Amino acid sequence: MPVTLLGAAEIRALAAELDVTPTKKLGQNFVVDANTVRKIVQVAQVSPGERVVEVGPGLGSLTLAILEAGAAVTAVEIDHRLAERLPVTAAAHGVADGALTVVDADALRVTELPGDPTVLVANLPYNVSVPVLLHLLETFPGLQRGVVMVQAEVGERLAAPPGSKVYGAPSVKAAWYGPWRLAGTVSRQVFWPVPNVDSVLVGFHRDGAHSNGADSSGKEPRGDVDLRRRTFRIVDAAFQQRRKMLRQALAAVLGGSAAEATAVLERAGVAPTARGEELSIDDFVRIALAV
Repeated sequence: MPVTLLGAAEIRALAAELDVTPTKKLGQNFVVDANTVRKIVQVAQVSPGERVVEVGPGLGSLTLAILEAGAAVTAVEIDHRLAERLPVTAAAHGVADGALTVVDADALRVTELPGDPTVLVANLPYNVSVPVLLHLLETFPGLQRGVVMVQAEVGERLAAPPGSKVYGAPSVKAAWYGPWRLAGTVSRQVFWPVPNVDSVLVGFHRDGAHSNGADSSGKEPRGDVDLRRRTFRIVDAAFQQRRKMLRQALAAVLGGSAAEATAVLERAGVAPTARGEELSIDDFVRIALAV
């Protein structure tokens, strides 16, 4: 029996059955267009036999599209009603036993994922999208690539290059794990309720990862957990006060004075008069290694 997708009428009926009123707090704008969820799965290069983790599956429209592609899904859902209902919906739409595992939990707190997924596919709400992404990448090194749908502002920041207007600490921290790219736009009209903001798809490949023939970044991981923590501490300091020269912005974390910070920056080959907005992740790593 082939897997079938949810239609707009069924999504509204499910929401009514569960007494689910889409809330801004949980970012519950449900996707009601089959072409859109199939597009996300296609952009993510989901292949049969892969294990995908989906965060915030909601009523299951994207979940079913991933399962339709032949992948297995580990779905992390914070809303107990939705987590309980999802397996029932999946079974009614032709999903085989064992293809879907639901984890009733807050994605920001999960430390284990059944099935050891290698791909992340999700529709993430604005207020937690960056923290969730960074938590998953930090906690699950087996995640090799992914595509997520996020508010346009978030996606543009994640994929921003150094020196661009929206480049910031999230851009740098995301880049620690590998390259990010904008992978498409999503119409507001495919959501229920229709949001008042634009959405985009943003994709990543983890450095050093190789997965089912999908493109990898070709680079090796930048370093261990200790180096990442040291680097992120420097990143946070650099962006705490934007437009500030690094010798001032980093004084507190590089010895306690502008003179000591200058010495570290010069050892790293970074101009003390530069600003955080100009530096790449590799520049920040060099600073951390020079301390």
